[in-house]
Amino acid sequence: MLRSFFPTPAWFFMSVLVWSAIAIGAWYGYGDDLGRMLGFDIPTEEASPIIGLGFFVTSNFLWFYLYYLLASLAFYGVWRVISNHEWINWSVLGSAFILFLTYFSVQISVALNHWRRPFGDGLQNALTGEGNVTAEYMYGLFLQFAEIAALAILIFAFMRFFVSHYIFRWRQAMNTYYVSHWSKLRNVEGASQRVQEDTMRFASIMESLGVSFVDAIMTLVAFLPLLWTMSEYVTELPIIGEIAQPLFYAALFWSIFGTAFLALVGIKLPGLQFQNQRVEAAYRKELVYGEDDQARAHPITLEELFSQVRKNYFRIYIHYSYFNLARSLYANADNMFTYIILMPTIVSGTITYGILQQILTAFGQVSNSFQYLISAWPTIVELLSVHKRLQSFERVIKDQPMTGLDKD
Repeated sequence: MLRSFFPTPAWFFMSVLVWSAIAIGAWYGYGDDLGRMLGFDIPTEEASPIIGLGFFVTSNFLWFYLYYLLASLAFYGVWRVISNHEWINWSVLGSAFILFLTYFSVQISVALNHWRRPFGDGLQNALTGEGNVTAEYMYGLFLQFAEIAALAILIFAFMRFFVSHYIFRWRQAMNTYYVSHWSKLRNVEGASQRVQEDTMRFASIMESLGVSFVDAIMTLVAFLPLLWTMSEYVTELPIIGEIAQPLFYAALFWSIFGTAFLALVGIKLPGLQFQNQRVEAAYRKELVYGEDDQARAHPITLEELFSQVRKNYFRIYIHYSYFNLARSLYANADNMFTYIILMPTIVSGTITYGILQQILTAFGQVSNSFQYLISAWPTIVELLSVHKRLQSFERVIKDQPMTGLDKD
């Protein structure tokens, strides 16, 4: 699965982590000074955010684009020398480009969050009836929103197009790898299904799951500092009272609590899903044997195997019922949690409607990112199941004994 697309996977992914740590550390430690040395007009103090498309062409952003490009090309160049892998252009440069597009799409969300403040404040001032907000000003804000939204739409469409091609290249690499070892694999039960269907499922799951995971990480990187900055408008929390950076710590507490709560409630579900794969595989295997052997797949045997399928599905339904109940309970509480912790600040009148909208959006983004594993875990379980089947499949290539149901 990995060696077909990535050069020397173990060393490759370790080098990704090491190089990422070095590049990120250098950026936050010396990035501004280095940018100024190269002629970029990097401000020494944090300036007010630019509203509109100009947000993406500031000196800070232009310098980041160049820095990311140079770091990516340096990493690619080293691996190109080490291993001239057939798919290195897609696996290295393609991965770097997807990371950049994901980062850029998250920054679009940040730009929209900056826009919400003047728009919310404009609405609040307009509704007072004092006449200090003109229609032209509000229409101008609508135009800025349209520009940002148009960019978001274009980036989203292009990213989905590119990611689809990237994932299909990965599937093509796996297909080529397995077909090249077909003489060994052809005798494995369901070999054709694994080469065709499992590689297809692996690719489709990675397309949705991989991008959403990277997006969750990038969202945390972008919005956690924003929550830290916006905590200056909030001085106290209900019950707790005054603490430093209350929004930041409240978001961490609520997100970690929700993740732990739902993980505890749904702790049995992954095991049931894996068991479901086993009983379905056993039932399917007997049917396949029955196609060629009249001594197999008798009605009594099939009925017994299907009863195991039925039993496991009914257990899943029961456990999903209380898991969905808990998930719905948390989701509804999540809708009100931010308002509750902001209530002392709201009633004191120390923040405007625009700032409130910024806080609500940033808090929601952070909360949703932390809860990624909970919302995506059914898909993760499915991916693990496919990975397990393909991994067992690959043991034949390495002349290793089969495991689990495959050894029967």
